[in-house]
Amino acid sequence: MTLQELVFIAPELWVLFMTCVILVVDLYIKEERRGIIHGLAMITLLFAAIITLRADYDGTGLAFEGSFLRDQMGDMLKLFSYFVLAIVFIYAKFCLRQFRMFRSDFYTLTLEALLGIMLLISANNLVMIYLGLELLALSSYTLVAYDRDSSRGSEAAMKYFVLGSMASGMLLYGMSMIYGATGSLDLAEVATAVSGLGKDDPMLVFGLVFLVVGLAFKLGLVPFHMWVPDVYHGAPVVITLFISSVPKMAAFAMAFRLLQTGLGELHGDWSQMLAVL
Repeated sequence: MTLQELVFIAPELWVLFMTCVILVVDLYIKEERRGIIHGLAMITLLFAAIITLRADYDGTGLAFEGSFLRDQMGDMLKLFSYFVLAIVFIYAKFCLRQFRMFRSDFYTLTLEALLGIMLLISANNLVMIYLGLELLALSSYTLVAYDRDSSRGSEAAMKYFVLGSMASGMLLYGMSMIYGATGSLDLAEVATAVSGLGKDDPMLVFGLVFLVVGLAFKLGLVPFHMWVPDVYHGAPVVITLFISSVPKMAAFAMAFRLLQTGLGELHGDWSQMLAVL
């Protein structure tokens, strides 16, 4: 790992570092002083935005042998994610206190989810996409069950976990088929291989179908939206606010990287499927 690569992933490293700091600080403060945790979380978002804005690169930057892509589109999506999450944090401070659920768990889990979102936004490799997706998903499942005394929340979390795991499995299976057809995990190399194989390769077509279905589950598109009402109704209001907003930007970035960058040659196929959805 070079110094330049560390610069490219500086926002992600900062969020990871501050998540660990919040975990440690929470061990040594009294319950009545937990407002400090909220302040640390807001500082995390503020400095993450500053680090992202002060990007020291020209055009695009690649790290980890091309699996991580830093570009202007990704930076804009990250900045918007920070902004929306800051609004969630401001609302959460009052909402969680009102319902006596003000704990550091909320901030650490949402920051871990943010880290997954940031990885998804900058992913340029099928494995990196899946890692970011699972980091986001596991944090989201736990957040839905944040109210430990609510049977409705536990039921919603279980449904979300089962359907989310199924969607992740479909995405992973689709990625494995694309890897089998193209022989590469890098999205740019996948695009080159797809242009050479043509649009009628059966493995590519089946892989594309599984990818689109998995993305439809993650985005809550009809007819793969059956999890949305239960999860939004069963989770605490502030959790619903988070799940219905910030992860959608990560899903958009994932769809763009996978379909437009990696499978742009199959535009005629996946655009029709998305039009139906």
